[in-house]
Amino acid sequence: MKERVTLFGASGTMGSQVFEELRRRAERYDLTLLLLPGDARVMRLARGLREAGIDTSRRAGIAEGRGVRVVWGDATDAATVREAVRGADWVLNTMAYISPQADYRPEVAWAVNDLAVGNVLAAICDEPDGARRIGYVHTGSVAQTGNRPATGRAGAPGTYVGRVGDPMNPSVYDEYALSKIAGERRVMESPLERWVSLRMSFIMPTDHADLMGLFDPIAFHMPLDTRMENVTDRDAGLAMANCLELRHERTFWRRAYNVGGGQGMRTTARAYLGAAYGLMGLDVGRCMEENWFGLRNFHLQYYDDSDVTERYLRYQRDDLASHAAALRASMAPGMKLLAWLCARLPAVRRLSERVVHDRFERLARGHANSPRRWYLTRNDARVRAFFGGYAAYEAIPAGGLSDSIDDDGPWTRFDHGYPEGVEDLARDDLRLAAAFRGGEWLGAVGGVGEEGALDEGADGEGLVGWHERCAWRCGSDHEFEARPSTVLRGGHWCPRCLGTWDGGRRAALEPFFAQAWYADHDPDELEPYPADGAEDVANADVAWRARGAR
Repeated sequence: MKERVTLFGASGTMGSQVFEELRRRAERYDLTLLLLPGDARVMRLARGLREAGIDTSRRAGIAEGRGVRVVWGDATDAATVREAVRGADWVLNTMAYISPQADYRPEVAWAVNDLAVGNVLAAICDEPDGARRIGYVHTGSVAQTGNRPATGRAGAPGTYVGRVGDPMNPSVYDEYALSKIAGERRVMESPLERWVSLRMSFIMPTDHADLMGLFDPIAFHMPLDTRMENVTDRDAGLAMANCLELRHERTFWRRAYNVGGGQGMRTTARAYLGAAYGLMGLDVGRCMEENWFGLRNFHLQYYDDSDVTERYLRYQRDDLASHAAALRASMAPGMKLLAWLCARLPAVRRLSERVVHDRFERLARGHANSPRRWYLTRNDARVRAFFGGYAAYEAIPAGGLSDSIDDDGPWTRFDHGYPEGVEDLARDDLRLAAAFRGGEWLGAVGGVGEEGALDEGADGEGLVGWHERCAWRCGSDHEFEARPSTVLRGGHWCPRCLGTWDGGRRAALEPFFAQAWYADHDPDELEPYPADGAEDVANADVAWRARGAR
């Protein structure tokens, strides 16, 4: 008998690849998709839906096809989500409201990335024996762990290589990261017995138009020395789909994993931009300028543990060369012609570079979400967050992008503050972990869990199960509940402290968090960032388009 899979976010860059991957396994799976009626990206699915006999012109109610069922509606509506999950054996959630849109409409980001996740989890639990029977695959984000500089302060080793369990460290004013942290925490604290969170790195489209289609200054938020271990959309889709092969692999479930492309997909932001524009025959150094880009407060990293994910999911097929080949093959004919001309006629290349530069310069100087504009308009909070102050910005060399790329230097692995690798947690392990996080472990508060939550050891000291509910207190005297797995394996801590934009004070209290914060902040940077500091870019994309239309 076929298993039934509900897929959320099927119209997205990764979700459409998951859809195609599962359609290739149609003899084993029937699909239910929840699709937003007004979403133009549904056309990505047009061929597969047409083959299933589904008419996408009528976007209301429920459409039944051959092996595919479509529920038209919004995941923020609990009743619609229950209908989509009805009868499911698996739920795969690739939906996300991502940056830069999340910067401009954070309320939508919270609705999709947090509230809707709660609706999905509730719908699973409402199904007969759902919490035990239904497998749930969640998508987290590399943004959750924030900026990981290639070089630390005063020449100290960088922190650009990360692993699951590192502290949650959302960049200042990154509502997308905050909402993804909250959504993942819901999953980790849920009663589901078979869940996994795949924390996706930058998902690189293999279609050239998709990759180059975003014209937004969020590209300038990224420091040029950022290390990135990207993953292609098709490899990310394969990773999601292959989770369905591991129903009985007990060690895989109830954990988070980093999903990157492996060694072959590692690069720097500077090299990535150079390669992307090089495909079009352009020198990116003549298209952009150094002082358009931030110096800190972004995300992305190499992964120390994506090999663990690969051993389970066998998804890493692409490298930088195969990704470039896919982009080249998918270029529109006109773009291929322009690239050919730029490569052979210097005058055409110089003219094209000047046109691109002028267009980006208008964006850098005029868009409310641009680091260059923050400097020009004396936006103190943003300049401090992304540069460390005006002096740091003014020290950036003027002129076009340099092609100088520093080799990867030494790096520091974060300490997680407990004896890693233990199968059973002693109470002293939890006390030690809490103290390293600036707080206290207050004890177990739940009943005996699946793993035997409280099991007396030979020495009479109680052992605590990884998924037993516990009470904790943070360094700011906030009390909260969380499973040891959420805190130790997931890197989560006090939910009330997370969005205060008060990293300097937190780092002074929390050695665990300080490892991330002090990598690119001085210990005397104690002033909190204004809580309303993100409001200056509300609907900035709409304002920019309106400005261009005038």
